[in-house]
Parts: sequence; structure tokens; C-alpha cells
Amino acid sequence: MTNRRKLLGGLLAAPALLAAPALAQAAAVLRVGDQRGGIQPLMEAAGVLNGLPFRLEWSQFAGAPMLLEALNAGAIDTGGIGDAPLTSAIAAGIQAKAVSAVRSGPAVTAMVVPGDSPVRSVADLKGKTIATLRGQTGHFLVLAALEREGLAADAVRFAFIAPDAAKAALARGAVDAWATWGPYISLAKVQDGAREIVNGDGLMSGQSYQIAAEAAIAGKRAALAEFLRRLRLAREWGLENGEEQARVWSAGTGFPLPVGRDVVAVAATRTIAIDDGVIAAQQRVSDFFAGVKVIPRPHRVAPAFDSSFNAAVFAA
Repeated sequence: MTNRRKLLGGLLAAPALLAAPALAQAAAVLRVGDQRGGIQPLMEAAGVLNGLPFRLEWSQFAGAPMLLEALNAGAIDTGGIGDAPLTSAIAAGIQAKAVSAVRSGPAVTAMVVPGDSPVRSVADLKGKTIATLRGQTGHFLVLAALEREGLAADAVRFAFIAPDAAKAALARGAVDAWATWGPYISLAKVQDGAREIVNGDGLMSGQSYQIAAEAAIAGKRAALAEFLRRLRLAREWGLENGEEQARVWSAGTGFPLPVGRDVVAVAATRTIAIDDGVIAAQQRVSDFFAGVKVIPRPHRVAPAFDSSFNAAVFAA
């Protein structure tokens, strides 16, 4: 396991971005939006919030649409979302930018069916009803999987409902399949015996982002930069301490440890720099969503990225 003392030593090394002139700015409250079972328990378990020179105010959301709504309303400064939600946010004209990026394993987004369902493949979904959130990662997965199978988007029916409602609908047979992400996949598989029929392998970039309101980028830059650095350290700790991360996640969410273990194993999330390749992958998502009319027209996504935080993210 990673030496916690070594990690904390790095946190106390006071990089340039926490020099005296920046400390006054960093003393502000940074308001962070998180999704269920997200970064808050990870950062707490890794110990990276110790000695933080500003206060964090956490808000929890059931999914990216709710988080984006709060960010757009000025209720939070930053939050984590996937590549599909970012596409929808750009199309809606949100005043925010992606300030750091991660890449997760392909199975972090998947479509599941009840264990006893006759559906065995994407082809079997023709005429079926699929629960997901409109314009989000699950929606993208369904549409991309249908295209790969040679099926049109209208070959299935969509029920655009929130994750908790979708989980209940799948369990009682009100929908035939559920396309979702992260902890919800693990919950369905481990807790309800659901069966995965397709995931993002070969269909999705696996990229997600920490986005920040433009006002926060301008007014809380030092605090935001240090938060992003510590978040990267927490992810590195999580990769090396999977069992402990799973235990903390389970304790924080109230879900059984096997669910936590599956969440951690499936995600395997690594921080990556925002570069031309990351932006190009996001552009493909936008172009695809425009092609299937999820958004009215394609958008140039590059202006929605701010690579100026790269150095801070990867600072020692």
C-alpha cells in the first residue's frame, strides 16, 4: 500500500501555486459538486484534504444534469461530469470549462438487463424500452451500440428517467434495459443480479472531466488549482489502494462492500492532461450527438477546455 506519510509530505510541500500572494485568494470557499459515490469519499480516504488552505463546501447530486443545473445557477464552482454530459452542456451554452481530465475503464458505462431477461445482445433490444438520462453517457452508449449493430436510433424506445427511478423500473419490469454509469452499474449487477450486455469498450472515449464555472476560474483560480492537484493525488492513491478505497466508498454510501469493490475495479480512473487528443475525442462525441439529433447541431468543443491548469494538476 502507498505510504500515507509520503503522500501527506507531498501535500505539505507548498508548491508555487500556494505562494503567499495566492493564499488570500485560496482562503475562499470552493463549492464542489459531486455525484453519488464520487470524489469526496476518495479524497477523504486518501488524506489529501488535510491542511487544505481553504474550505470546501460539498454538494451531492444524483447525476450530471442536476450537477450542471446547479453549476449554471451559480450554486457550485466545480464538479465532475462525463464526455456526453459535457457535450450537452456545451450545446446549451453553459459558462464553464473543463479544467482537468481523467480516463476510466471502458466498462464504467454499460447497459444491463435483468438476470432472467431473454435479451442477450444489442440486436435483441429492437422494440424494447431502455431507461437512461437524455444526453448523458448511457444515452450515448445506447446510440453508439445501435449504430454499430446497424440499427437506427428509433429501433428502441427510451425512458428518460433518473438513476434511482431507472433502477426500480428495471427491477419491476417496467423497462427492459438500463444504460448507466459507475456505481449504478455495480449496484444493478451485484445487488440485483442484473446482467451486462454491452459496455463502452470500442464505443466510448472513457474520458470525464472536472469542469469549473468561468467565474470560479477567474476568481478562485489558486484554490481550484490546488484542489485539482490533490484530486489527482487521491486518484493515484486509489489505484494503489483499491481495497481500502472500496471500504471507504461502501461506508460512505451505505452499500455493501462487494458493490464498492466492483465500482473501484471497473473504474480504474487515471488523471490525464488536457491536450489535443483529449479535445479531439470530445469533438467526436459532439459530432456523433449532432448526427443522431440529440443536440441540434455540432459545436466546436475546443473553447470549452482550459489546459492552463495542467501544470498545477501534475505538480509534485
